[in-house]
Amino acid sequence: MYSQAKVIAGGLAHIPVVIAVFYFLLTTFNKRALKFVDEAKTKKTEAKVVEPKKVNVSKAESSKVEAPKMVKKKHADVPVNIYRPKTPYEGTVIENYSLLKEGAIGRVNHITFDLKDSDPFLNYIEGQSIGIMPAGEDANGKPHKLRLYSIASTRHGDDFNGNTVSLCVRQLQYEKDGETINGVCSTYLCDIKPGDKVKITGPVGKEMLLPDEEDANIIMLATGTGIAPMRAYLRRMFEASEREKNKWNFKGKAWLFMGAPKSSNLLYEEDFQSYLSDYPDNFKYTKAISREQQNTKGGRMYIQDRVLESANELFNMIEDEKTHIYLCGLKGMEPGIDEAMTKAAEEKGLNWSELRPQLKKAGRWHVETY
Repeated sequence: MYSQAKVIAGGLAHIPVVIAVFYFLLTTFNKRALKFVDEAKTKKTEAKVVEPKKVNVSKAESSKVEAPKMVKKKHADVPVNIYRPKTPYEGTVIENYSLLKEGAIGRVNHITFDLKDSDPFLNYIEGQSIGIMPAGEDANGKPHKLRLYSIASTRHGDDFNGNTVSLCVRQLQYEKDGETINGVCSTYLCDIKPGDKVKITGPVGKEMLLPDEEDANIIMLATGTGIAPMRAYLRRMFEASEREKNKWNFKGKAWLFMGAPKSSNLLYEEDFQSYLSDYPDNFKYTKAISREQQNTKGGRMYIQDRVLESANELFNMIEDEKTHIYLCGLKGMEPGIDEAMTKAAEEKGLNWSELRPQLKKAGRWHVETY
Protein backbone atom coordinates (compact mmCIF):
# COMPACT_ATOMS: atom_id res chain seq x y z
CA MET A 1 0.00 0.00 0.00
CA TYR A 2 1.27 3.43 -0.92
CA SER A 3 1.12 6.19 1.63
CA GLN A 4 -0.67 9.46 0.67
CA ALA A 5 2.69 11.22 0.55
CA LYS A 6 4.07 8.74 -1.99
CA VAL A 7 1.00 9.10 -4.21
CA ILE A 8 1.33 12.88 -4.25
CA ALA A 9 5.05 12.66 -4.95
CA GLY A 10 4.44 10.26 -7.81
CA GLY A 11 1.82 12.56 -9.32
CA LEU A 12 4.14 15.51 -9.18
CA ALA A 13 6.85 13.51 -10.87
CA HIS A 14 4.61 13.06 -13.98
CA ILE A 15 3.89 16.80 -14.44
CA PRO A 16 7.01 17.53 -16.62
CA VAL A 17 6.01 14.67 -18.90
CA VAL A 18 2.48 16.06 -19.31
CA ILE A 19 3.84 19.53 -20.07
CA ALA A 20 6.21 18.11 -22.68
CA VAL A 21 3.40 16.20 -24.37
CA PHE A 22 1.15 19.32 -24.38
CA TYR A 23 3.94 21.46 -25.88
CA PHE A 24 4.55 18.87 -28.63
CA LEU A 25 0.86 18.81 -29.52
CA LEU A 26 0.62 22.63 -29.55
CA THR A 27 3.69 23.04 -31.80
CA THR A 28 2.44 20.44 -34.25
CA PHE A 29 -0.98 22.13 -34.45
CA ASN A 30 0.54 25.59 -35.07
CA LYS A 31 2.74 24.31 -37.91
CA ARG A 32 -0.21 22.68 -39.62
CA ALA A 33 -2.31 25.79 -39.12
CA LEU A 34 0.37 28.01 -40.68
CA LYS A 35 0.76 25.61 -43.59
CA PHE A 36 -3.01 25.74 -44.15
CA VAL A 37 -2.97 29.54 -44.18
CA ASP A 38 -0.04 29.66 -46.63
CA GLU A 39 -1.79 27.20 -48.94
CA ALA A 40 -4.96 29.27 -48.78
CA LYS A 41 -3.05 32.47 -49.66
CA THR A 42 -1.34 30.73 -52.57
CA LYS A 43 -4.64 29.48 -53.94
CA LYS A 44 -6.18 32.98 -53.58
CA THR A 45 -3.24 34.55 -55.42
CA GLU A 46 -3.34 31.96 -58.16
CA ALA A 47 -7.07 32.53 -58.54
CA LYS A 48 -6.38 36.22 -59.42
CA VAL A 49 -4.00 35.33 -62.26
CA VAL A 50 -6.40 34.78 -65.12
CA GLU A 51 -5.28 34.18 -68.66
CA PRO A 52 -6.53 37.15 -70.74
CA LYS A 53 -9.34 36.31 -73.09
CA LYS A 54 -8.93 36.95 -76.76
CA VAL A 55 -11.43 39.57 -77.90
CA ASN A 56 -12.39 40.15 -81.49
CA VAL A 57 -12.13 43.89 -82.19
CA SER A 58 -13.63 45.40 -85.30
CA LYS A 59 -11.43 47.44 -87.63
CA ALA A 60 -13.12 50.67 -86.55
CA GLU A 61 -12.69 49.89 -82.86
CA SER A 62 -9.07 48.90 -83.41
CA SER A 63 -8.23 52.18 -85.12
CA LYS A 64 -9.96 54.09 -82.33
CA VAL A 65 -7.95 52.32 -79.64
CA GLU A 66 -4.64 52.69 -81.44
CA ALA A 67 -5.12 56.33 -82.53
CA PRO A 68 -2.18 58.41 -81.28
CA LYS A 69 -2.98 61.00 -78.66
CA MET A 70 -2.11 64.66 -79.21
CA VAL A 71 0.61 65.48 -76.70
CA LYS A 72 1.67 69.03 -75.87
CA LYS A 73 5.41 69.51 -76.27
CA LYS A 74 7.21 71.51 -73.63
CA HIS A 75 9.30 74.52 -74.60
CA ALA A 76 12.77 75.16 -73.35
CA ASP A 77 13.21 77.68 -70.55
CA VAL A 78 11.23 80.85 -71.24
CA PRO A 79 12.08 84.17 -69.50
CA VAL A 80 9.17 85.39 -67.37
CA ASN A 81 8.69 88.39 -65.03
CA ILE A 82 12.28 89.60 -65.02
CA TYR A 83 10.75 92.97 -64.07
CA ARG A 84 7.60 93.33 -61.96
CA PRO A 85 5.25 96.27 -61.27
CA LYS A 86 6.99 97.10 -57.99
CA THR A 87 10.40 97.09 -59.65
CA PRO A 88 9.93 98.05 -63.33
CA TYR A 89 12.70 98.77 -65.78
CA GLU A 90 12.83 102.31 -67.16
CA GLY A 91 13.52 101.93 -70.86
CA THR A 92 14.38 104.78 -73.20
CA VAL A 93 12.24 105.39 -76.28
CA ILE A 94 14.35 105.04 -79.43
CA GLU A 95 11.68 105.70 -82.05
CA ASN A 96 7.93 106.18 -82.36
CA TYR A 97 6.31 106.47 -85.80
CA SER A 98 2.95 105.92 -87.48
CA LEU A 99 2.33 102.67 -89.35
CA LEU A 100 -0.66 104.00 -91.30
CA LYS A 101 -0.92 105.44 -94.76
CA GLU A 102 -2.95 108.45 -95.81
CA GLY A 103 -6.69 107.90 -95.55
CA ALA A 104 -6.41 105.25 -92.83
CA ILE A 105 -8.79 105.00 -89.87
CA GLY A 106 -7.48 105.68 -86.37
CA ARG A 107 -3.94 105.90 -85.10
CA VAL A 108 -1.41 103.04 -84.96
CA ASN A 109 2.26 103.47 -84.04
CA HIS A 110 5.41 101.35 -83.99
CA ILE A 111 7.39 102.09 -80.82
CA THR A 112 10.87 100.81 -79.93
CA PHE A 113 12.57 100.84 -76.51
CA ASP A 114 16.24 100.50 -75.63
CA LEU A 115 16.97 97.59 -73.25
CA LYS A 116 20.78 97.60 -73.16
CA ASP A 117 20.97 99.22 -69.69
CA SER A 118 18.59 96.71 -68.05
CA ASP A 119 20.21 94.73 -65.24
CA PRO A 120 19.23 91.93 -65.13
CA PHE A 121 18.88 92.05 -68.88
CA LEU A 122 15.27 92.10 -70.10
CA ASN A 123 15.40 89.29 -72.63
CA TYR A 124 12.33 87.79 -74.29
CA ILE A 125 11.28 85.51 -77.14
CA GLU A 126 8.76 85.80 -79.97
CA GLY A 127 5.12 85.53 -78.87
CA GLN A 128 5.57 87.10 -75.44
CA SER A 129 4.24 90.42 -74.07
CA ILE A 130 5.57 93.24 -71.92
CA GLY A 131 3.73 95.50 -69.50
CA ILE A 132 3.71 99.29 -69.79
CA MET A 133 3.03 101.51 -66.78
CA PRO A 134 1.74 104.87 -68.08
CA ALA A 135 2.92 108.01 -66.30
CA GLY A 136 0.50 109.99 -64.15
CA GLU A 137 -2.37 109.10 -61.83
CA ASP A 138 -6.01 108.13 -62.21
CA ALA A 139 -9.04 110.07 -60.93
CA ASN A 140 -8.48 108.61 -57.46
CA GLY A 141 -4.91 109.82 -57.25
CA LYS A 142 -3.45 106.34 -57.72
CA PRO A 143 -0.84 105.33 -60.34
CA HIS A 144 -2.35 104.07 -63.58
CA LYS A 145 -2.53 100.29 -63.90
CA LEU A 146 -0.17 98.63 -66.32
CA ARG A 147 -1.34 97.33 -69.69
CA LEU A 148 0.06 94.34 -71.56
CA TYR A 149 1.13 94.62 -75.19
CA SER A 150 2.23 91.85 -77.56
CA ILE A 151 5.85 92.20 -78.63
CA ALA A 152 6.26 92.96 -82.33
CA SER A 153 10.01 92.30 -82.61
CA THR A 154 12.13 89.18 -82.53
CA ARG A 155 14.46 88.41 -79.63
CA HIS A 156 17.19 90.17 -81.61
CA GLY A 157 15.23 93.42 -81.85
CA ASP A 158 14.55 95.52 -84.93
CA ASP A 159 18.25 96.39 -85.24
CA PHE A 160 19.29 92.70 -84.81
CA ASN A 161 21.67 93.59 -81.95
CA GLY A 162 19.44 92.11 -79.25
CA ASN A 163 19.13 95.33 -77.24
CA THR A 164 15.64 96.56 -78.14
CA VAL A 165 11.97 95.61 -77.94
CA SER A 166 9.17 96.96 -80.17
CA LEU A 167 5.41 97.32 -79.85
CA CYS A 168 2.58 97.91 -82.31
CA VAL A 169 0.01 100.13 -80.55
CA ARG A 170 -3.38 101.40 -81.65
CA GLN A 171 -4.78 104.38 -79.79
CA LEU A 172 -8.01 103.29 -78.14
CA GLN A 173 -10.90 105.71 -78.71
CA TYR A 174 -14.58 105.35 -77.92
CA GLU A 175 -17.65 107.52 -77.48
CA LYS A 176 -19.32 108.00 -74.10
CA ASP A 177 -22.18 110.44 -73.45
CA GLY A 178 -21.33 112.28 -76.67
CA GLU A 179 -17.69 112.66 -75.71
CA THR A 180 -14.65 110.97 -77.29
CA ILE A 181 -12.64 109.08 -74.68
CA ASN A 182 -9.01 108.22 -75.34
CA GLY A 183 -7.43 105.11 -73.83
CA VAL A 184 -4.98 106.03 -71.09
CA CYS A 185 -2.02 103.79 -71.89
CA SER A 186 -2.44 103.62 -75.68
CA THR A 187 -2.59 107.42 -75.93
CA TYR A 188 0.41 107.72 -73.61
CA LEU A 189 2.42 105.38 -75.85
CA CYS A 190 1.38 106.99 -79.11
CA ASP A 191 2.39 110.40 -77.73
CA ILE A 192 5.80 109.56 -76.23
CA LYS A 193 8.92 110.83 -77.96
CA PRO A 194 12.46 109.50 -78.50
CA GLY A 195 14.47 109.99 -75.33
CA ASP A 196 11.46 109.63 -72.98
CA LYS A 197 11.67 107.08 -70.18
CA VAL A 198 8.95 104.42 -69.88
CA LYS A 199 8.37 101.91 -67.07
CA ILE A 200 8.38 98.37 -68.47
CA THR A 201 7.56 95.02 -66.82
CA GLY A 202 7.77 91.42 -67.98
CA PRO A 203 8.16 89.62 -70.20
CA VAL A 204 5.12 87.38 -69.75
CA GLY A 205 3.31 84.69 -71.69
CA LYS A 206 3.84 81.14 -72.92
CA GLU A 207 0.64 80.74 -74.94
CA MET A 208 1.78 82.24 -78.26
CA LEU A 209 5.27 80.75 -78.59
CA LEU A 210 6.48 79.27 -81.85
CA PRO A 211 7.18 75.52 -81.99
CA ASP A 212 10.80 74.40 -81.93
CA GLU A 213 10.53 72.32 -85.11
CA GLU A 214 11.98 74.03 -88.21
CA ASP A 215 9.55 72.19 -90.50
CA ALA A 216 6.41 73.23 -88.61
CA ASN A 217 3.52 74.89 -90.48
CA ILE A 218 2.21 78.17 -89.05
CA ILE A 219 -1.31 79.48 -89.75
CA MET A 220 -1.80 83.06 -88.49
CA LEU A 221 -5.16 84.82 -88.11
CA ALA A 222 -4.83 88.50 -87.18
CA THR A 223 -6.83 91.71 -87.17
CA GLY A 224 -5.45 95.20 -86.49
CA THR A 225 -2.61 95.28 -83.98
CA GLY A 226 -3.09 91.54 -83.50
CA ILE A 227 -0.44 91.47 -86.22
CA ALA A 228 2.25 92.24 -83.59
CA PRO A 229 3.27 88.65 -82.68
CA MET A 230 2.82 87.56 -86.31
CA ARG A 231 5.24 90.26 -87.41
CA ALA A 232 7.78 88.84 -84.93
CA TYR A 233 7.24 85.28 -86.23
CA LEU A 234 7.61 86.31 -89.87
CA ARG A 235 10.76 88.33 -89.23
CA ARG A 236 12.26 85.34 -87.46
CA MET A 237 11.34 83.13 -90.41
CA PHE A 238 12.18 85.32 -93.39
CA GLU A 239 14.20 88.45 -92.54
CA ALA A 240 17.68 88.00 -94.00
CA SER A 241 19.69 89.45 -91.08
CA GLU A 242 17.53 87.54 -88.61
CA ARG A 243 18.08 84.23 -90.39
CA GLU A 244 21.83 84.78 -90.23
CA LYS A 245 21.66 85.06 -86.44
CA ASN A 246 19.27 82.16 -85.84
CA LYS A 247 20.16 78.60 -85.08
CA TRP A 248 16.59 77.98 -86.28
CA ASN A 249 16.07 77.85 -90.05
CA PHE A 250 12.38 77.78 -90.97
CA LYS A 251 11.55 75.18 -93.63
CA GLY A 252 7.77 74.87 -93.21
CA LYS A 253 4.86 76.84 -94.61
CA ALA A 254 3.57 80.08 -93.07
CA TRP A 255 0.11 81.39 -93.99
CA LEU A 256 -1.03 84.81 -92.79
CA PHE A 257 -4.70 85.88 -92.81
CA MET A 258 -4.83 89.62 -92.13
CA GLY A 259 -7.98 91.66 -91.50
CA ALA A 260 -8.17 95.46 -91.85
CA PRO A 261 -10.90 98.04 -92.58
CA LYS A 262 -8.99 99.70 -95.46
CA SER A 263 -5.85 99.05 -97.48
CA SER A 264 -4.22 102.05 -95.81
CA ASN A 265 -4.71 100.26 -92.47
CA LEU A 266 -2.64 97.21 -93.46
CA LEU A 267 0.36 97.09 -91.14
CA TYR A 268 3.93 96.12 -92.14
CA GLU A 269 2.66 95.56 -95.70
CA GLU A 270 6.00 96.24 -97.43
CA ASP A 271 7.78 93.65 -95.27
CA PHE A 272 5.18 90.97 -95.99
CA GLN A 273 5.28 91.65 -99.72
CA SER A 274 9.07 91.23 -99.72
CA TYR A 275 8.74 87.88 -97.92
CA LEU A 276 6.25 86.79 -100.60
CA SER A 277 8.74 87.70 -103.26
CA ASP A 278 11.73 86.02 -101.59
CA TYR A 279 9.99 82.91 -100.21
CA PRO A 280 7.01 82.08 -102.45
CA ASP A 281 7.12 78.39 -101.50
CA ASN A 282 7.09 79.07 -97.75
CA PHE A 283 4.83 82.08 -97.31
CA LYS A 284 1.22 82.75 -98.25
CA TYR A 285 -0.59 86.01 -97.52
CA THR A 286 -4.39 86.42 -97.59
CA LYS A 287 -6.04 89.78 -96.84
CA ALA A 288 -9.59 90.63 -95.80
CA ILE A 289 -10.26 94.35 -96.26
CA SER A 290 -13.76 94.89 -94.94
CA ARG A 291 -14.57 98.29 -96.50
CA GLU A 292 -13.06 97.56 -99.90
CA GLN A 293 -13.81 93.88 -100.57
CA GLN A 294 -17.02 91.83 -100.63
CA ASN A 295 -17.67 88.26 -99.59
CA THR A 296 -19.65 85.74 -101.66
CA LYS A 297 -22.93 87.04 -100.18
CA GLY A 298 -22.21 90.63 -101.19
CA GLY A 299 -21.43 91.76 -97.66
CA ARG A 300 -18.21 93.11 -96.20
CA MET A 301 -15.18 90.85 -96.40
CA TYR A 302 -13.93 89.71 -93.00
CA ILE A 303 -11.20 87.31 -92.02
CA GLN A 304 -13.72 84.53 -91.30
CA ASP A 305 -14.93 84.79 -94.92
CA ARG A 306 -11.39 84.17 -96.12
CA VAL A 307 -11.17 81.15 -93.82
CA LEU A 308 -14.30 79.67 -95.44
CA GLU A 309 -12.93 80.32 -98.92
CA SER A 310 -9.77 78.38 -98.05
CA ALA A 311 -11.48 75.65 -96.00
CA ASN A 312 -10.13 72.64 -97.88
CA GLU A 313 -6.49 73.77 -98.01
CA LEU A 314 -6.59 75.01 -94.42
CA PHE A 315 -7.80 71.73 -93.00
CA ASN A 316 -5.40 69.73 -95.11
CA MET A 317 -2.73 71.64 -93.19
CA ILE A 318 -4.47 71.30 -89.81
CA GLU A 319 -4.65 67.52 -90.21
CA ASP A 320 -0.84 67.57 -90.27
CA GLU A 321 0.38 67.26 -86.66
CA LYS A 322 3.17 69.74 -87.44
CA THR A 323 0.68 72.58 -88.02
CA HIS A 324 0.06 75.29 -85.41
CA ILE A 325 -2.71 77.94 -85.56
CA TYR A 326 -2.32 81.40 -83.99
CA LEU A 327 -5.18 83.87 -83.51
CA CYS A 328 -4.61 87.39 -82.22
CA GLY A 329 -6.78 90.52 -82.22
CA LEU A 330 -9.94 91.98 -80.72
CA LYS A 331 -11.95 89.55 -78.62
CA GLY A 332 -14.95 90.12 -80.89
CA MET A 333 -13.19 88.34 -83.77
CA GLU A 334 -13.07 84.98 -82.02
CA PRO A 335 -16.76 83.93 -82.41
CA GLY A 336 -16.64 84.69 -86.14
CA ILE A 337 -13.45 82.69 -86.58
CA ASP A 338 -14.91 79.83 -84.55
CA GLU A 339 -18.05 79.77 -86.71
CA ALA A 340 -15.98 79.80 -89.88
CA MET A 341 -13.76 76.99 -88.63
CA THR A 342 -16.86 74.97 -87.75
CA LYS A 343 -18.22 75.28 -91.30
CA ALA A 344 -14.81 74.69 -92.84
CA ALA A 345 -14.34 71.54 -90.74
CA GLU A 346 -17.74 70.20 -91.78
CA GLU A 347 -16.69 70.38 -95.43
CA LYS A 348 -13.86 68.01 -94.52
CA GLY A 349 -16.12 65.74 -92.46
CA LEU A 350 -14.61 66.96 -89.19
CA ASN A 351 -16.21 68.19 -85.96
CA TRP A 352 -14.59 71.48 -84.94
CA SER A 353 -16.11 71.42 -81.42
CA GLU A 354 -14.20 68.17 -80.83
CA LEU A 355 -11.07 69.03 -82.79
CA ARG A 356 -10.44 72.45 -81.29
CA PRO A 357 -9.95 71.28 -77.65
CA GLN A 358 -7.72 68.48 -78.92
CA LEU A 359 -5.56 71.01 -80.77
CA LYS A 360 -5.52 73.23 -77.68
CA LYS A 361 -4.46 70.36 -75.44
CA ALA A 362 -1.71 69.44 -77.87
CA GLY A 363 -0.42 73.04 -77.88
CA ARG A 364 -1.33 73.60 -81.53
CA TRP A 365 -4.20 76.13 -81.13
CA HIS A 366 -2.98 79.47 -79.74
CA VAL A 367 -5.29 82.41 -78.96
CA GLU A 368 -4.58 85.89 -77.60
CA THR A 369 -7.44 88.40 -77.68
CA TYR A 370 -8.02 91.71 -75.93
